[in-house]
Amino acid sequence: MTATKIVKKSRLPISSKLNISREEELKILRRIVDITCSDLGLRGILDEVVGIVNEMTKADSIFIYLFESGKKSLALMASKTGSKKILGKINLRVGEGITGWVAEHNKPVAITKNAYQDPRFKGFDVLPEDRYEAFLSVPIIYKGRVSGVINVQHKRPHEYSVGSVNLLNTIAKQVGGVIEHARLFEDTKQKASQFDSLVKVSHSITSERYLDEILSLIVVVTAEMLNSKICSIMLLDEKSEELRIKATQSLSEEYKKKPSVKVHSSLVGDVVKTKKPLIVTDVREETRYVYRDLAIKENLSSMVAVPMVVKDKAIGVINVYTKEMHQFSDEEVNVLQMVANQAAVAVENTKLVEEASKTREALETRKLVERAKGILMRMNSLDEEAAHRLIHKKSMDTCKSMKEIAESIILMDEFRK
Repeated sequence: MTATKIVKKSRLPISSKLNISREEELKILRRIVDITCSDLGLRGILDEVVGIVNEMTKADSIFIYLFESGKKSLALMASKTGSKKILGKINLRVGEGITGWVAEHNKPVAITKNAYQDPRFKGFDVLPEDRYEAFLSVPIIYKGRVSGVINVQHKRPHEYSVGSVNLLNTIAKQVGGVIEHARLFEDTKQKASQFDSLVKVSHSITSERYLDEILSLIVVVTAEMLNSKICSIMLLDEKSEELRIKATQSLSEEYKKKPSVKVHSSLVGDVVKTKKPLIVTDVREETRYVYRDLAIKENLSSMVAVPMVVKDKAIGVINVYTKEMHQFSDEEVNVLQMVANQAAVAVENTKLVEEASKTREALETRKLVERAKGILMRMNSLDEEAAHRLIHKKSMDTCKSMKEIAESIILMDEFRK
């Protein structure tokens, strides 16, 4: 794509300019005030703003981008045209494209024609932006900082008057606060939902359920919480140095039967070794991802893997996959890490219970064998070693445990009495 110099002025007929009367301008501003006083959610507010800007500009295309949490990138959140499926899926880094430039410099950009030839322009395969000649982009401001960008586009050359640019700037500033408040409300609801999910995980760990049931519940809750297609828990086998799937909510039998992966030659193995989360934007394109063919078949895109850490030791990983390309936020990773650490506690507690149970079993067996040896020594005039050999031989011949043999000897002795 050939880059050309930005066209600042165009010799277009005056009829192509946007002229808004004072009465129309006041009407638009009153509608903006109504939005700020409404109880609309974020989606409703953005759709209303798109509608107002559309009536004002008669544009062929309108896009609203908002900063994601962390202020690292801008996500497409509202549009006049195009499928709703693309909303939230198109992301721009600060400084990337005209939109990113506006966000970085907190200045509007008005290009009257050949906008797609601007050196700052960035096209998307899913958006027909290269068909538009004119491009107007203004920053959304909240407390003096950019929180998003509004883009207005026309298919034919179009001159944006100073008045229209100023009015759009005013709209962007007025709605900045209400958008942020709506996002804060949605974030609060999301955090409340995440908290409820974490409570469910905590309750499952302290319950008397078996480990498999606990881990199965954790992957289901986590998948719902992060809106992921697949969530899986892989536990470390220290002897073979492999990670094996222990639980997943995936319905795919092929994914459930996915072979173990070696710690020293896999991406998730790096998570165990470093005890740090790992994010992969597209596992289908990542050469170190072992099961790329399966990822393509299962329609998996982005992945985040976090270590299951207990007592400063990684005992496994939790993997989360999304169907669409997704940029995992710091908050999402942190929440997943909390879940992973709780899952690690569940695994560790189960191991401790099993070890304690084995110890009790061994102690009980030893007591019974000692008692049985005493009976044999008394009845058959055997020494301790010979009595032990006799119990052991009987155990081998009958394929029964020494505990069972000892219990039989004790029972027979009681009948004799």
